Amino acid sequence: MSISLEKGQKIDLTKTNPGLTKVVVGLGWDTNKYDGGQDFDLDASAFCLNATGKAGSEKDFIFYNNKENINGSVLHTGDNLTGEGDGDDEQLKVDLSAVPAEVDKISFCITIHDAIGRNQNFGQVSNAFVRIVNEDTNVELLRYDLGEDFSVETAIVVGELYRNNGEWKFNAVGSGYKDGLSGLVRDFGL
Repeated sequence: MSISLEKGQKIDLTKTNPGLTKVVVGLGWDTNKYDGGQDFDLDASAFCLNATGKAGSEKDFIFYNNKENINGSVLHTGDNLTGEGDGDDEQLKVDLSAVPAEVDKISFCITIHDAIGRNQNFGQVSNAFVRIVNEDTNVELLRYDLGEDFSVETAIVVGELYRNNGEWKFNAVGSGYKDGLSGLVRDFGL
């Protein structure tokens, strides 16, 4: 049974699911009715972060143009340009057992492509969520629905997988950025 999380809630992932090594992080969203004449292209990404909360190199930023980290343990499955359809709009696969030892945390984000140029923000997005699925069984383990808390933001850190005493946990972050992808890249040391 899937666990529904609230903002700021942390949950043990591997301790409560013994043997779990491969997960799919699914991110999804809908766009509100919008007459700006431009498509809404949201992008999922992940940052592999060290103990100081910084990415070690550009290979630690996984997105549609850099589909995997240095050893392939974090993999972006492809870019959805429109967000059409139900379910996950974009996915990242994580092999928890193979994530490099220097990576303490994997931060998952959603950004709006060319948000400034298209005059778009998360106030025009609804039903955004992140969910963790056991890749081997296809069973949803947890889900965090972001709600409608964002108005001017163009990027959101939705959640993070992090190491704690040899186990992996998940934190429902839900933190918005007004300065989009550039703000995330700056804060994560790239």
